[in-house]
Amino acid sequence: MLCPLALAPHNRRVMSSLVKSVGTIGGLTLVSRIFGFVRDMLLARVLGAGLAADAFQLAFTLPNTFRRLFAEGAFSVAFVPMYSRALHGAPDEESGEAAAARFADDVLAVFLWVLLAFSAVMMVIMPGLVWLLARDFQDVPGKFDLAVFLSRVTFPYLGLISLVAMLSGLLNARSRFAPGAFAPVLLNVLLISGIITGWWLRGDSDNDRIVAIALAVSVSLAGVAQLAYLLWAVRRAGLRLHWRLPRLTPEVRKLGMLILPATFGAGIYQISQFVDTFFATSLPQGSLTLLKLADRLNQMPLGIVGIALGTAILPMLSRHIHAGDAAEAQRLQSNAFEMATLLTLPAATALAICAPAFTAAFFVGGKFTAADGAIMANIVVALVAGLPAYVIVKILNPGFFAREDTRTPVWTALASLIINIAINLYVVERYGIVGLAGATAASASVNCLLLYIILHRRGWFHFTARLAGRIVRQLVAVAMMGALLWWMMPMFADHYGGSAFERAWSLTALVAAGGAAFFTAAFLVGALDKDLLAMLTRRRARDRAAPTQE
Repeated sequence: MLCPLALAPHNRRVMSSLVKSVGTIGGLTLVSRIFGFVRDMLLARVLGAGLAADAFQLAFTLPNTFRRLFAEGAFSVAFVPMYSRALHGAPDEESGEAAAARFADDVLAVFLWVLLAFSAVMMVIMPGLVWLLARDFQDVPGKFDLAVFLSRVTFPYLGLISLVAMLSGLLNARSRFAPGAFAPVLLNVLLISGIITGWWLRGDSDNDRIVAIALAVSVSLAGVAQLAYLLWAVRRAGLRLHWRLPRLTPEVRKLGMLILPATFGAGIYQISQFVDTFFATSLPQGSLTLLKLADRLNQMPLGIVGIALGTAILPMLSRHIHAGDAAEAQRLQSNAFEMATLLTLPAATALAICAPAFTAAFFVGGKFTAADGAIMANIVVALVAGLPAYVIVKILNPGFFAREDTRTPVWTALASLIINIAINLYVVERYGIVGLAGATAASASVNCLLLYIILHRRGWFHFTARLAGRIVRQLVAVAMMGALLWWMMPMFADHYGGSAFERAWSLTALVAAGGAAFFTAAFLVGALDKDLLAMLTRRRARDRAAPTQE
């Protein structure tokens, strides 16, 4: 039997591989989120929270939510483990580049026609779909028709970005995470260009529809740019895809059977987006825009940490499981869980306390009023209550998907979705858009709890005393940081909505003080794992063995 000390160097190699992968994805995702943040700041000032802004938000929500649900959700979690198995399969199976290439070609041949057919049908029935999600738009003259037109312009983005997701999966299975993580930067750059172009074309006419149309066109153009970039990245990696007639091979059929339940299991957050959109469009004009802009603040840590961890852990976990190494699978998930809480607990607390400062400094101005900013701050507080759960779900779901079990998460997803709808039916009428955001956070927390209980009962992942102790220490550090921020917030209240310089230095003071307080407290109470700290600060452990293949 190996003693714990004998496992330590290997544990460091596993953690190093995970940190390196998460750092690559998270760093590039951070770049994308920054551009996305700039995009939303411009959009708030140019369009405000009015008719055209709501219509565009709905038009952007449709392909974007389907993208997260099918392409980057259900398809990716089903495709990557199967492709990884073909590439690094069990010794008694045909595996290697030839098998992986054949599988990818077969999937592409079927996937392309499915995307074309689905997109065509959706374009035809778009008025009905918009009516289902936003029937109350009909009460405002011109709003419903504009939403339908913009949705038809943006929807081709789904097919393009779905192909991008497949190409990213080919590279992710080879631990080449950078191209897929960089692609969203192109989307946000083109959307920023669309806002500027629309603002210039609008001139002094105050016709917000011009800006909304320019934005919608930019969405589809961004899909073209992202696909071209991933095709180049795949060819640069030495991979070749071949066009062929579609064939429903046994592997393609199996993929299809995995995708159907994974649509729910991997996409509770995205399905909830449709539910939230339905309820938000029944509220006063501008509510949908305020919800989406508030979610941008929530998405910053979710995208950087949650998506990065989920993307990195799935192919690595698949390899350990296919190799029959349950101990390494447990260790990998524990490391990911610790990293997730280390980053999301302080982020959620800081966002909740400092939401009025962030919304006033970043968004208020132009057509976006101080009253809009105050409502948006309350929405942010409600949303970030579920931030740790949003991220942890990204870690727990791969525990099922890596074992090609996409059915079990269906039941947790459905239970959470039903709870979300039930809570919304009660709170939306009483608390409006803020209550809707709180319902989303509550349902995500339920989903997270159910997933863990099932993983634990099946013996696939369990909470250890070491992990629990580390999280308790993290909470102590978070409490100390929160107390400091709570004390500092009123000190700079007059500056959050002041000049650009005042906004910049007041927010910088809050962020710097909060970050310093958390990591100092975390170090003092032992919340930082020494190996993890070494990897995050790019130090090499002296007794590190040979580099891994990641």
